[in-house]
Amino acid sequence: MDRDTADLDNLPAPPHAVRILHLPGWLDSDPGHWQAHWWGRPGHEKLEQSDWLWPRRGDWMARLDEALLAGNDRPARPVVLVAHSLGCQLTAAWAAHSRHTARVHGALLVAPPDTERSDMPPQLHNWRPMSRARLPFPAIAAVSCNDPYCDPARARGLCADWGAEVVDAGAAGHLNTASGLGDWPQGWALLQRLLAMADQADRAPPALQA
Repeated sequence: MDRDTADLDNLPAPPHAVRILHLPGWLDSDPGHWQAHWWGRPGHEKLEQSDWLWPRRGDWMARLDEALLAGNDRPARPVVLVAHSLGCQLTAAWAAHSRHTARVHGALLVAPPDTERSDMPPQLHNWRPMSRARLPFPAIAAVSCNDPYCDPARARGLCADWGAEVVDAGAAGHLNTASGLGDWPQGWALLQRLLAMADQADRAPPALQA
């Protein structure tokens, strides 16, 4: 869908009590990227990394922890992550090791790459092996059938391990600026559904103890 057909300005902002934190992938998301359109809206923030060219997994994970713990919110607002490409691998690796995963109430994972492929650039070799542990929060993954950085069957298997619901995004490449998505209304609708899922989970009564 072209950006001309999108009308995100008329769509509601996320609930005031929720932080939407964007996790760009390798080399960052450029100004034409749908993430860049979104993080300019109220309630949306971008996670800045110190090195976009040579992304060290441990450094990126530590930066995410810092961002989640930053601010003076008391109590801390719940966070929903919006990750693209390597940001998806960051989400999985961070969730498998951090002590602060309870702060995240959901994640939208877009175009997760296969960093274990032999043709991945050397800058991404330290992102092996991929973390495949189940995520401790609801997740929706948008997967393209012709993503040059991940075979769709491989992507679906990875998302199944993460416990993420997979949505077919069609033949849209890596779901980036080159895909011509503009504001990407389909993705925006997925985010609204994820916010509703996270809110429903927050309102669910605690499980009874045996």
